[in-house]
Amino acid sequence: MTATSAAQEPQFRFQIAVSVVALVAIAAHLLLRAFAPHAVVPGGIAAPLVPLLAALVLGGLPLTLGIIRSLLSGEFSADVLAGISIVASMALGEHLAGVIVVLMLSGGQALESYASRRASSALNALAKRMPTIAHRRGAAGLIDVAIGDVAVGDALVVLPHETCPVDGDVLEGRSTMNEAYLTGEPYFQEKIPGSAVLSGAINGEGALVIRAMTTAVDSRYTQIMRVMRDAEERRPRLRRLGDRLGAWYTPLALVVAVAAGLASGDPVRFLAVLVIATPCPLIIGIPVAIIGAVSLAARKGIIIKDPSVLEEIDTCRTAIFDKTGTLTYGEPRVSDVILLGDVNRNLVLARVASLEHYSRHPLAAAIQRAATDANLAIDPATAVHERPGEGLRGTVDGMAVEVTSRKTLARRDDPAIALLPETGGGLESVVLLDGRVVALIRFRDEVRAEGGSFVRHLEPQHGFDRVLLVSGDRASEVEHLAAQVGITEVHASQTPEQKLALVRAETLRAPTLFMGDGINDAPALAAATVGVAFGQGSDVTAEAAGAVVLDSSLAKVDELLHIGRRMRSVALQSAIGGIVLSLAGMVAAALGYLPPVAGALAQEAIDVLAVLNALRASFAPGTLADFDGAAEALAERTVAP
Repeated sequence: MTATSAAQEPQFRFQIAVSVVALVAIAAHLLLRAFAPHAVVPGGIAAPLVPLLAALVLGGLPLTLGIIRSLLSGEFSADVLAGISIVASMALGEHLAGVIVVLMLSGGQALESYASRRASSALNALAKRMPTIAHRRGAAGLIDVAIGDVAVGDALVVLPHETCPVDGDVLEGRSTMNEAYLTGEPYFQEKIPGSAVLSGAINGEGALVIRAMTTAVDSRYTQIMRVMRDAEERRPRLRRLGDRLGAWYTPLALVVAVAAGLASGDPVRFLAVLVIATPCPLIIGIPVAIIGAVSLAARKGIIIKDPSVLEEIDTCRTAIFDKTGTLTYGEPRVSDVILLGDVNRNLVLARVASLEHYSRHPLAAAIQRAATDANLAIDPATAVHERPGEGLRGTVDGMAVEVTSRKTLARRDDPAIALLPETGGGLESVVLLDGRVVALIRFRDEVRAEGGSFVRHLEPQHGFDRVLLVSGDRASEVEHLAAQVGITEVHASQTPEQKLALVRAETLRAPTLFMGDGINDAPALAAATVGVAFGQGSDVTAEAAGAVVLDSSLAKVDELLHIGRRMRSVALQSAIGGIVLSLAGMVAAALGYLPPVAGALAQEAIDVLAVLNALRASFAPGTLADFDGAAEALAERTVAP
């Protein structure tokens, strides 16, 4: 259980307990009225009143005090009428009506708490992700020290699959590191002596000895934690749908109740109006619609961590995309094979893929995937040799094959370097067959097939005025992607701090929807009106976001947009329809046709209608994705219910 949900648990249990007490009190009161209407307990109190008084003291009083505390802190909610009704019912002796209001209020609050209790803090996930100890190398061997005791210049060992504790440089060893969640770069980065490493990056298969270049408190990961803390502390409090409706309904109901009491000279008339006016369609109907929509989203592979996402997402007018893993697949793929002589493309790709089968290089899987997609045979390789920083060599079907880099050719003073085209975006590998440079293989993080059609449909179908692409990646890569999907507002090479500042500025202009998948996106996800995280790669990102799309599909984001729009529509129908019926009941109560208990029962009937309508939010009306390519995207990536 997270820290936030643990803090909410006692409140949720209290609300459930009050609801149970109120139900038991009403049942006991009705039984005593039927079988012992004239019984009196010590103190001269009629027996049928005892359970009602107990419920009002044990449940009604704490609920009312909570409403008063909220009012004193400046929060004016739809619960105010219920609190006044409870106090008035106790003062006027209409105990049954008061207990019914307690039941409605506690039940509604419990429903809302149930919908919200999964929300949690990204800071806890950030802290848990970092190691608490580091392996310092000394004369006596490895010594485990607290991460806070690491000093600049210490030689530290990062074991396979461990998280790098501080920023530093590699002294010994060879491995790869996953820095995508920190930098936005979609590739595993090769690490050899002299390479820089970042705190928070996940080490690959090899052990590394690094020199600490910062202390833990000054490391890049800790800086991101500071930015995340700032984002959470300054996150704007969203005004909930029920509170916005209650802001005008509550004063209206109070005016009618006071007018009825003054005009009739009967304070019970004042209470009768308040009881029928208790905004239970807001207190109960809207949470039921939210819970239904949360359930529907879960069946679609979308986890709603903050229910306010469902209320706010249809109001968003600025869409902000991170690049890696959001509009792209988040992994390198062969984008081009440039031939530099009279050689067959398939032969080059097959030979290289056969050799890369024996490599752990980050680009090896991309080359093998390209060969598989082209239905090329993978042959055995012999004499495979891979030296750090020099590339991969071997023999395939009697042919010497080498995969290396432009820098390695330059160090050799190989004249063939003049044959290479200018460096483009993404990564590249140079291929030599029998010692002759024959090809240049280029890699890019491939754009999602549905990316362009999804971006284009945001304005006409969902009312977005602006679409931005914000990434920590290089400008050439970001601009290349933006041109493919049709985004004109581009911000490249953005740090987490810069992303946060941009999202805050945009949110001040209009409600924002931010979509990202990396730890470097977490502060921006927390600061946006609605933050949607992609995939299950990072607990930190998932905790910072209001919703998590489990299978990283843009079609699922479209489904979330439709689920939010429909939930909002159904909730408004329940709330406004219930308010209209309550207004009619208020008129009847003001004219003396509805006493308090009858008004409370009438309000219960209105609640039933509001809840039945709100339950429609849990059912999907056919397809929920409506852009070109949505069907293909959903078919490709399906999450079982």
